[in-house]
Amino acid sequence: MKTAGWVLIALGIIMIIVRGFSVPVKKNIVDAGPIQINKTENKWIGWPTYAGGLIAVIGVVLVVADRKK
Repeated sequence: MKTAGWVLIALGIIMIIVRGFSVPVKKNIVDAGPIQINKTENKWIGWPTYAGGLIAVIGVVLVVADRKK
């Protein structure tokens, strides 16, 4: 459990610092026989800041609980 706690702490800190990422998505605008027009857009995938804090707190609880055993 101690290792999982440290991983959750690191993941929570990373989630607080990096609030999301963008993924390129290719959209097909026109498809008329041999003519194709495509457009690439960036789709933002993000998470709230408190989610990273919550994950970090859960990691701290796991590490502290493992020390008391």
